[in-house]
Amino acid sequence: MATPREIRRLAFQTLYQIDARGGEDAEVIREALENATEFTTNEQEKALTLANGAYENRKESDKEMKELAPDWPAYRQAAVDRAILRLAHYEMTGTDTNPKIVVNEAVELAKQFSTDKSPAFINGLLDKVLKRVLQAEPPVETESDALEESDA
Repeated sequence: MATPREIRRLAFQTLYQIDARGGEDAEVIREALENATEFTTNEQEKALTLANGAYENRKESDKEMKELAPDWPAYRQAAVDRAILRLAHYEMTGTDTNPKIVVNEAVELAKQFSTDKSPAFINGLLDKVLKRVLQAEPPVETESDALEESDA
């Protein structure tokens, strides 16, 4: 059974392939996933779901990263760093994964797959995203709010 870290690594590798192919050749990417025989079909699907979610939300991620690091828009980032940032951003904003864990895992991916300077770059950007995510608390719905919505 794969750990969440291993599934995230597979999701990162899958996202890198999706991005390199411009979102095309889904069948080739699926075949590559199926060749990752150390993962169960369910684990492969989890990785693919994460990768697809990150790719679909790349514009939001790229926009926020450009605001945080105007000199480093997505097209200037190394492809590996861009994939790590997009995956982490998606996990922090689009899933229930603890955002602090996501930052740590993204830094570990950068240490493993990118340059010596990448972990600090990724940590710096994602730390700013983390602060925003932690400040954004979802509104607490009361019973009266739910009743008002059903009356509308």
